[in-house]
Amino acid sequence: MPQEIERKFLVKNENYRQLGSSLLIQQGFLSTEKDRVVRVRIMGNEAWLTVKGITTGISRDEFEYRIPLDDAKYMLDNLCEKPAIKKCRYSVDFKGFTWEVDEYHGGNSGLVIAEVELPSEDSVFELPAWIGEEVTGDARYYNAMLVKNPYKNWRK
Repeated sequence: MPQEIERKFLVKNENYRQLGSSLLIQQGFLSTEKDRVVRVRIMGNEAWLTVKGITTGISRDEFEYRIPLDDAKYMLDNLCEKPAIKKCRYSVDFKGFTWEVDEYHGGNSGLVIAEVELPSEDSVFELPAWIGEEVTGDARYYNAMLVKNPYKNWRK
């Protein structure tokens, strides 16, 4: 069964920008139930439908399927919860792992989160110098929660 194992961190400076390329992402949620999340995502000219199960520790079931771009656009405009998440993603390779750094837009402007996907929960990895506080278990930082309670409503 496909699993997503990831850890999330806040980012403390913009040094990652010099290390990777970026891509605009739009995503929305068809379901944000506690036990499952169903997401529609457009990255560049490609689109996916993703189903994620409940998180246990830092792991959860994840099923991802490529879908037609026009279908994804329709779902984002007509079926997904509002507002959609918009973010710019930088992919940065660092010491054997790929870090995905998301700079959020709209109601989540100012939020920058880095994620690293791991082969196992006990994987050992080194943190890049631009990584800050870990927020892996903090549900406020889940994209599905950022739709319901944007960063602008709770940041300090």
